[in-house]
Amino acid sequence: MTEPEVYAGVDIGGTTTQVALCAPDLSILSRAELATPASRGGAAMVAAAVDAVRMLVSRTPARLLGVGVGAAGVVDTRTGAVVAASDSFVDWAGFPVADTIAGDLAVPAYLDNDVNAFLRGEATGGAVAGEPYVLGMTLGTGVGGALWLDGRLYEGPHGAAGEIGHVPGFGDLPCSCGGRGHLETLASGRAIAARYADRTGRVATARDIARAAEGGDPAARAVFDAAGTGIARAVLITAGVVDVTTVVVGGGVSAAWSLLEPPIRAALAAEPPVSGQPICLVRAGLGSDAVVVGAASRARTELTDPAALAPADFPR
Repeated sequence: MTEPEVYAGVDIGGTTTQVALCAPDLSILSRAELATPASRGGAAMVAAAVDAVRMLVSRTPARLLGVGVGAAGVVDTRTGAVVAASDSFVDWAGFPVADTIAGDLAVPAYLDNDVNAFLRGEATGGAVAGEPYVLGMTLGTGVGGALWLDGRLYEGPHGAAGEIGHVPGFGDLPCSCGGRGHLETLASGRAIAARYADRTGRVATARDIARAAEGGDPAARAVFDAAGTGIARAVLITAGVVDVTTVVVGGGVSAAWSLLEPPIRAALAAEPPVSGQPICLVRAGLGSDAVVVGAASRARTELTDPAALAPADFPR
C-alpha cells in the first residue's frame, strides 16, 4: 500500500509551536502542539519542531514531501534565515531555520514570517479563499500585517510590505519596535493591557479586559473601542494606498471580535474609502490553524508550481 504524501506546516511562536501534516489539498491529517523552548535558543526551537514532525509522520504514516515554517520575527524568505527577533527569543536572529530543518528531515524546507503564513493560509483555504486582493492583519502580542495582491503574497523589495501595525499616525505612545504612535500601541494584546492600566491603575490580561468589557466595565470598553477605531484607520490607509478593500483579521485578540467589530464598522461607515468600494471585513476562518496551513501551502507551491510564487504586481 502506497503511503500518503504530505506537507508539514510549522508555526514557531514565542510561547507555543504548532505542527501539522497536511494532505496535498491542505486538509490537516494530524497535529501536535508543544511549548516553544525560546529561552534555549534557535537550535533547541528547531529541534523541537523537527521532533514533532517526525512523530507525526511515524504516527500517520506518510511520505513527507516538504516543510513550510511560519516564524515570529523578521525573516529572509530567500535564505530561510531569521533576520531579527524580539528579545524573548535567544539566538534566534541569524538562525538558518530552513537549512537546518532540510538537513534534519532530508526534504526541502521553506521559511515565512508568521503573519505572511497566516495570510497564505486564509487566502488558500480560509475566510478569504479565492480573493485576489487582501490585507491580512493579526492582533496578538503585537500587530502584524501582510498583503495578498493578484492572487499571491506581496512581500515588497525589503520584505516589509503590509506591516500596517508599524505605520505611524495613531497617537504618540512608544511602540515595542522603538517607534511612536503605531497601531500596535492601541490594538495589540500588550497595548490593550497597558491602556487599561493607564485608565484604571489595574493590571489585567487582554482576555480579562475583554470579559470586563462584556460585563459593562466602561474603561475596558473604551480600550477596545480605541483599538477598533485604530484598526479601521489602518484599513482605510491600506485601501487608499493600494486599493485593497478586503481584510481578514486573526490572532488571539480577535477572539474579542464582538467588542472590536462594532467600532471598526462604525469608523469605516463614517469615512469610507476614496474608491467608494465597500470594505469587506472578515474574521479569520482557520483560527489557530492559519499559520500551519499557510506554511504547508508555501511548501506545496514551491514544489509543484514555483512560478506561482513570482513577485506580485501592484493592483492595476
